Amino acid sequence: MNSEDFIPVKIVPGNRFISALPAPLERTEGNMILTTLIVILVIMLLIGTPISIALGISGLGAILLMDVPFVVVPQKIFTGMNIFPLLCLPFFILAGELMGHGGLTKRLLDFAVICLGKIRGGLSLANVMASMLFGGITGAAAADASALGSIEIPMMKENGYDAPFSAAITAASSCIGPIIPPSLPVVIYAMAVSGVSIGGLFAAGMIPGIIVGLALMGTCYIMSIKRGYPKREHKVSLRDFFVSAKDAFLALLTPVIILGPILFGIATPTEAASIAVVYAFIITFFVYKEIKLSDLPPMFVRAGAITAVVMIIIGCSNIFGWVVAIEQVAMKLETAVKPLGYYGFILAVNVIFLIVGTFMDLNPSIIILAPVFAPIAANLGMEPIHFGMIVIINTVIGLITPPLGQNLFIVAPLARITFEEVTKAIVIFLGVEIGVLLLVSYVPIVSLWVPRLLGYVK
Repeated sequence: MNSEDFIPVKIVPGNRFISALPAPLERTEGNMILTTLIVILVIMLLIGTPISIALGISGLGAILLMDVPFVVVPQKIFTGMNIFPLLCLPFFILAGELMGHGGLTKRLLDFAVICLGKIRGGLSLANVMASMLFGGITGAAAADASALGSIEIPMMKENGYDAPFSAAITAASSCIGPIIPPSLPVVIYAMAVSGVSIGGLFAAGMIPGIIVGLALMGTCYIMSIKRGYPKREHKVSLRDFFVSAKDAFLALLTPVIILGPILFGIATPTEAASIAVVYAFIITFFVYKEIKLSDLPPMFVRAGAITAVVMIIIGCSNIFGWVVAIEQVAMKLETAVKPLGYYGFILAVNVIFLIVGTFMDLNPSIIILAPVFAPIAANLGMEPIHFGMIVIINTVIGLITPPLGQNLFIVAPLARITFEEVTKAIVIFLGVEIGVLLLVSYVPIVSLWVPRLLGYVK
């Protein structure tokens, strides 16, 4: 292929992965390439291939049919990972490791129990409240489900809650973590779709995350009354409350330290994440004294492994996204969905993401689909931050949607029940979260009020 065959056409507006693309292919050849891409990806996923490898192989298979030099493959893998905002990922992950193993989990849960234990079904309400507080620290649903679940589920079972309910509410409440800032999926989204502020997306998640928490609490309260779940009979003195609040104060202060500098423009997300690591080390090592120096190397290894997995997915998905851009999928989809109008498009996007979430993890689905639909949403007049929050909530719901349901696989062994049992129990909470999704989708002010207040949206 000659150099003149490459033209700087931005076929997918907003996708920072793409700079110069080959000239558009003939329709027949293009359809064959796109079909090959999708068929290989589906086959790879069906046989259980890791998503990163599936994305890379499907992209490579499509490139074999194109007159493109293979040097494009390593170039795209490298450029996909060589993005400055991604530097905050390992720091956020490491901060979460330190806080999850440094005593913050138990202190937050104890504080939540003190606050809500007197209400009927108070432990289930405290479960949700602890996830809201913990989510403001780690931003990772899996960390929430495993760290809090290992304490909450046995505690709920000992106090008369049935195991499927205990596991289901733990899995459902863990989904609040990636919505309430800071959020790792938000960083992935801002990296995949250029021109969207990480700080603006963090701000957009505040109210939706709180609404999800309150909706789950209301559902738990109604179910607790119907099923006769217990409440705390003994009174808690004001002194006990302040002792618990004092013990949890440093943990509760963490979201302020992480988010404050970002939201007010004092620090970048990477700088704020670095500050979070230092703060987490100080309070867990010097104040709580629950982490030793010997505990640090395994934490570094786990944080590095998680970061590596995410980076490999991002790099391989860039090959996939490059082929999608060449095939002008965004333009074809825009033509297809244009007759649906603004509200029809929102419904279609929700349905597509919810279906994809049943068999694909949230990070790959964000990386693959968000750059395709974001420009269409912008052309329909949707605020980019609003659309980003719709995508984030959709993909987070996928964490508790079978058959993949990553968080369901985490909580089922903790509750000593089967995957099928927790799947049945999660249905009502799944419905609640989909209801909040529709509210956020069709009432933009829910996600845009805080960003507008802070100047991210005019």
